[in-house]
Amino acid sequence: MKQNQWFDHVILIAGALFMIIPIWLIFASSTHNPNTIISDGLQWWPGGNLFEVYGEVWDKSIGFSTDVNAKSMIINSMVMGLGFAIGKIIISMMAAYALVYFRMPFASLWFWLIFVTLLLPLEVRIIPSYEVVANLGMLNSFSGLILPLIASATATFFFRQFFRTIPNELLEAAQLDNAGPIRFFIDILLPLSKTMIAAIFIIMFVVGWNQYLWPIMMTTDESYNTIVMGVKQLLSDISQSSQPRYDQAFALVIFAMLPPILVVIIFQRWFVKGLVETEK
Repeated sequence: MKQNQWFDHVILIAGALFMIIPIWLIFASSTHNPNTIISDGLQWWPGGNLFEVYGEVWDKSIGFSTDVNAKSMIINSMVMGLGFAIGKIIISMMAAYALVYFRMPFASLWFWLIFVTLLLPLEVRIIPSYEVVANLGMLNSFSGLILPLIASATATFFFRQFFRTIPNELLEAAQLDNAGPIRFFIDILLPLSKTMIAAIFIIMFVVGWNQYLWPIMMTTDESYNTIVMGVKQLLSDISQSSQPRYDQAFALVIFAMLPPILVVIIFQRWFVKGLVETEK
């Protein structure tokens, strides 16, 4: 192996350790008694409370006024993540399809108007968005959490650029076969877009999973708490408690990380292929 390759591997290993070591410390410490964490700090080696602590966090209410636990919050976060990912993919593919394959007047202008919305993040439009959701009576509901945010300029941009690389001969062949717009979209574009869909799915699922500001504004019912909201609330309760349960907080953090990690691991090959593939 050449010297520069050794250096590249050292950098990669150092970066991996930099990311993994904090997660390992949180996991190992979560299996210890909270008094051990308070007196001795974070632990490098697992303790003997693994099943007890994680079972308690999974099934029992921890620091909430209602029967809210890790299981219910993970379900809520999963609904948010899947709703965001699937909704944004469907809307963005349809928008990109219309912009690329239909002779719309001022199509480029419409695209740039969509793209400019990237300059307006959620934090800027949170108040008018709240007003709209409240007037429609969708507060404290999954529809209110998901529907107002399923439009995505980022996903529309990626799908538009992808569709523009598909040879026009495929469209001409479909027209010779008497295939209409819907059949062309379903039979040709969808199979060709699998890798791009996987890449966008990962990005949007993680975005939906990690939402904090939006659900905390749109919901007052703790039964709609997501796992990210639960981690923040539990950490706040710990800072005000005379006997902080750091083990429970660390266990909840581990639960919060597992689904996004699994999604990335499952779709990582398609994710990379969808972002770097140039030949269709």
